[in-house]
Amino acid sequence: MAAMNAVFASPSCSSSLSFPRSSSSYCTSIFASHRPHRSGRQSLRKDHSNRRKNDVMEGVSQKRFPGRGKDDRTYLPPDGSQEDAGLSQSTVFKSIGTQKRDKGVVYDLKEQQVDETGKFQDSAFLNAVVKVYCTHTSPDYSLPWQKQRQYTSTGSAFMIGDGKLLTNAHCVEHGTQVKVKRRGDDTKFVAKVLARGIECDIALLSVESEDFWKGAEPLRFGRLPCLQDSVTVVGYPLGGDTISVTKGVVSRIEVTSYAHGSSDLLGIQIDAAINPGNSGGPAFNDHGECIGVAFQVFRSEEAENIGYVIPTTVVSHFLNDYERSGKYTGFPSLGVLLQKLENPALRACLKVPSNEGVLVRRVEPTSPANDVLKEGDVIVSFDGVQVGSEGTVPFRSTERIAFRYLISQKFSGDVAELGIIRDGTYMKVQTVLQPRVHLVPYHIEGGQPSYLIIAGLVFTPLSEPLIEEECEDSIGLKLLAKARYSLARFKDEEIVILSQVLANEVNIGYEDMGNQQVMKFNGTPIKNIRHLAHLVDSEFSFSL
Repeated sequence: MAAMNAVFASPSCSSSLSFPRSSSSYCTSIFASHRPHRSGRQSLRKDHSNRRKNDVMEGVSQKRFPGRGKDDRTYLPPDGSQEDAGLSQSTVFKSIGTQKRDKGVVYDLKEQQVDETGKFQDSAFLNAVVKVYCTHTSPDYSLPWQKQRQYTSTGSAFMIGDGKLLTNAHCVEHGTQVKVKRRGDDTKFVAKVLARGIECDIALLSVESEDFWKGAEPLRFGRLPCLQDSVTVVGYPLGGDTISVTKGVVSRIEVTSYAHGSSDLLGIQIDAAINPGNSGGPAFNDHGECIGVAFQVFRSEEAENIGYVIPTTVVSHFLNDYERSGKYTGFPSLGVLLQKLENPALRACLKVPSNEGVLVRRVEPTSPANDVLKEGDVIVSFDGVQVGSEGTVPFRSTERIAFRYLISQKFSGDVAELGIIRDGTYMKVQTVLQPRVHLVPYHIEGGQPSYLIIAGLVFTPLSEPLIEEECEDSIGLKLLAKARYSLARFKDEEIVILSQVLANEVNIGYEDMGNQQVMKFNGTPIKNIRHLAHLVDSEFSFSL
């Protein structure tokens, strides 16, 4: 009876596993197709130990579960009862019809509010904001042949013309059905997701029904606002079913971390209230122009009223990318790890004559910049724009912004000219910008993870959702460090792990093995899960 040999990388040493090949053993190569009945498991969530307690950056779609919460978000049960939504029994909604008496004068606050907001309520652009109903079925990364329990969520979207709507990508993530409803209407229309931008957290929807578009007026996009400009956020957050309007000012504009896409793009920070359900809703200026899309908030015990809006520059990049390519191709990356050059001694060592530039610490092997840049180079300009020693570039008239902003303005396949200093010599080089290749992806393309089962051994690619489900402690420090800091050596490279062992007589004695990287199969280094499946199929075909 022949045997196959797989080599694993364990936390302490390399180990090999041999298992027999016989008629009684089973070998199945399944890629997101067969989903047996779920027998039940315990779900573990990632512990965000690198943040303060209760500090959470999160998207703000309103999820609805059958009376349970998850991931520090607030959910509403299907019946919409406030008590199960996380509100205490002492919560009181005060009426705005209360009259106030002061020195014999009566102020009817209810009438006063109508007078002040009547003009805004009658504005036509409010009718372009719609409510989104999405049914989600997320993959089960620990048991990749099946999916998790179905749940629903609500969010917001708005019309942009040409039969299309904009919303957040996380509002329709893993969506099996998307429906939208206009303001003042009781009919829900089925919508189709045309494109999802993971990095920018934007999704493009379309509705085929002509009845949905009768009398519709798309929104107009405005310019990037300035600090202290008034901003009005419109959407359908929790607390009611009708449209909601909150107002504030622009607090900050800078390159911001996007929680859903794990990317860094331009963002607008505002102090207007953004609550679950506001996701995908527009933010307006005083002229009724849309200046961005509400998408996330920062929740902390030490901070209040910190909400974020995707600016129109990022929205325009997403739409132009879709128009140019017919699909979303992503935001490009330079593919380098940079270090600031604030220290004079370091600049002198690198022969940089002035207070400028950033040091290239590492170049990703899969990046086109690997052909023109070297470790130790100093980037002093990008397309003619000077880069400061803190990694910033001029922004508008009197502001500065992170160097990454210039890269995010490019499209996939664009050429950038870099001014660099190498060994004291100034030169110019050109490189093509492409989206970054992640060794451990933050999102699975196609939604469902790939897997391979051989004699009860379950193999699957390592991904961030899998790490979150399994919990960092169970993954192991060595594998976790590799996931966080290693770079892909070639396109389509994956870290293939043995995620679990399904008990069977053919694998007796190996039940406790799990969450170990598979390095080789019969002496051949493994590139990815498909390569492993090919090696297995070739071995069995050759034997037969």
